[in-house]
Amino acid sequence: MAAGRAFLGAPCSSLATGARRLAFASPPPRALAPALRRRVPCRCVASVSSTPDAASASEPYVLTTPLYYVNAPPHMGSAYTTIAADAIARFQRLLEKKVIFITGTDEHGEKIATSAEASGRNPKEHCDAISSSYKMLWADLDIEYDKFIRTTDHKHEGVVNEFYSRVLSSGDIYRADYEGLYCVNCEEYKDEKELAENKICPVHLKPCVARKEDNYFFALSKYQHKLEELLARNPDFVRPSHRLNEVQGWIKSGLRDFSISRASVDWGIPVPNDTKQTIYVWFDALLGYISALLDDGEQGSLQQAIDRGWPASLHLIGKDILRFHAVYWPAMLMSAGISVPDAVFGHGFLTKDGMKMGKSLGNTLEPKDLVERFGADAVRYFFLREVEFGNDGDYSEERFINIVNAHLANTIGNLLNRTLGLLKKNCKSTLAFDSIAAADGVPLRENVENLVYKAKHHYENIFLSSACESVLEIGNLGNLYIDEQAPWSCFKKGGESAEKAAKEDTKWGGLKAGQVMMEPKPVFARIETETTEEAQASSKAAKGGKKKSPSKGLVEA
Repeated sequence: MAAGRAFLGAPCSSLATGARRLAFASPPPRALAPALRRRVPCRCVASVSSTPDAASASEPYVLTTPLYYVNAPPHMGSAYTTIAADAIARFQRLLEKKVIFITGTDEHGEKIATSAEASGRNPKEHCDAISSSYKMLWADLDIEYDKFIRTTDHKHEGVVNEFYSRVLSSGDIYRADYEGLYCVNCEEYKDEKELAENKICPVHLKPCVARKEDNYFFALSKYQHKLEELLARNPDFVRPSHRLNEVQGWIKSGLRDFSISRASVDWGIPVPNDTKQTIYVWFDALLGYISALLDDGEQGSLQQAIDRGWPASLHLIGKDILRFHAVYWPAMLMSAGISVPDAVFGHGFLTKDGMKMGKSLGNTLEPKDLVERFGADAVRYFFLREVEFGNDGDYSEERFINIVNAHLANTIGNLLNRTLGLLKKNCKSTLAFDSIAAADGVPLRENVENLVYKAKHHYENIFLSSACESVLEIGNLGNLYIDEQAPWSCFKKGGESAEKAAKEDTKWGGLKAGQVMMEPKPVFARIETETTEEAQASSKAAKGGKKKSPSKGLVEA
């Protein structure tokens, strides 16, 4: 697999030699690396990046996923957000930016305490176990995060307390009774007009319960005009555009103050001025994006955390928590005198059988199982390529297998293997000439360069599926070019023809005479579907205690 990983994981590979002027190895891997996994450090000359100016070089690119709720282990919905965030983070690193990629877990609230009790553990033990499962899954998916914050971290509690005090000093916290319909799974009071028949929450499909509490409230209504100004001044604050329309609709309909404490929940951070109540889980968890900027073991200083890189460049979230991030959160920050994030991107749901996948709904797709069966690269690529980021997308195993085989095994993997194979067969895997001028005047070079910068544009605008399309088109052009030039015929003729094939068939700029290329080995395994008889045999073996090999059903391409 080493040769394949060099192509897909890093911007330098040995694709081009052996196929006439196949000027391919430098740009495409840089373009594809964010979607897949980077294995080999870059040694190539060309780059998709431009030299950053002094200002942009000093300002970090802070990217966050949601802090995932630890009521149950991670599922494909949470993995999807994190895969996308990892692709964006890798792309920003290719642009030579200092990236701070933040993820983590949200560990307070009524639902956590209930889940812990159901599992026979205390809340802290439960949180430790589930938070660890997220870290293990991110490792399985090759997620290269920089910061992992847990809202039970000591530094986080210090930041929350300091932030609460700032908002209190602004005069935006007051005490009042509140009575309404509460969704335990959303951890939120609902307007009756939002609910389906029989007071059913439309997100979790469970009935809301009537509650009356004496709580502390945040004066959200005070910030209605300021939020309207924010969106008018910066319409890219909420993306994609149809999510902006949703947020504008919420604000236009009138903002109501919301409760930021709970008297009935023990598992949480105590309210600084009233330890009989705990801070509402969202008022707590949103601060994790700031507390994460502190190093582990540091004291929880709000200003010190802000100085480490705030504001965030991009919050990447699911559309179901858009209101908290695009309405509540910026108003809270304004109250505390802190800059709002640059942008919030609300992506769609992954569905299974036409329904949103979620832990509360019990219809999850297990990402660990997919990785064990098909590999991390296949999983990452499929969900980035198949779902236009921002819209909903439905998972189908048949579609998964077809996409991976056609795009990764047949197109990209085949292109790498056939070029390295020609080089090994005819040149002992050794380049005979420098490649600096090899692609001059060849249209393929310009076409590939155009597609690389097209992919760059798509990554910058978070059009992740389109970025994958551009890279796939490079693979298609490369395979077509080899077919048209038929370098194997030059090798067969020998003499000057063979020399011409070796000389002109290198990538531009980065490869030197005498350089020995890697052995042609498979980049991806082609997925072969099991017959009914094989599936039944596998099922019987599993019931008998025999674990199926992860490579079963995979054929090297």
